[in-house]
Amino acid sequence: MSGVWVFKNGVVRLVENSGGDSQGGSSGGRRKVLVHVPSGEIIASYGDLERKLTALGWERYYDDPNLLQFHKRSTVLLISLPKDFNKFRSMHMYDVVIKNRNEFEVRDMSTNLN
Repeated sequence: MSGVWVFKNGVVRLVENSGGDSQGGSSGGRRKVLVHVPSGEIIASYGDLERKLTALGWERYYDDPNLLQFHKRSTVLLISLPKDFNKFRSMHMYDVVIKNRNEFEVRDMSTNLN
């Protein structure tokens, strides 16, 4: 993972050096995937992610109909994701990773995932 962490409007995000979106496409960037470390499972849908997060004590938060949000009880932590899984980008994946250390990793799709 290379890039620069940018703080803007109260949000920290990673701007990667690949010169484009890390999901691939016409920019030629490598596609990233979110992996649940204990099981080695690639998170391929919000259903997969919700099952893993629920097991870790996260609850669905229904405050904004345009977002999929999870809140961890007894904390101020909130994970906000776009409603459409096709818009789930590496910056969202890193948000999940940072708030669930040792449970998730972001990996290049081309990297050996096991």
